[in-house]
Amino acid sequence: MSGIDKIKNKAEELGGKGKEHAGKATGNEQLEAEGHKDQASGNLKQAGEKVKDVFK
Repeated sequence: MSGIDKIKNKAEELGGKGKEHAGKATGNEQLEAEGHKDQASGNLKQAGEKVKDVFK
């Protein structure tokens, strides 16, 4: 299950980058902020998965 979680977390991070760039391109600050939030969330989840891997 951990491998699937890692993929989902990376997809969330990449989706956030896409939102951020779309927000910048259109001048939509809310979309840009959502992108930052999604990236941070994905990064935090990835860090949690790495910690789990250390203790396996």
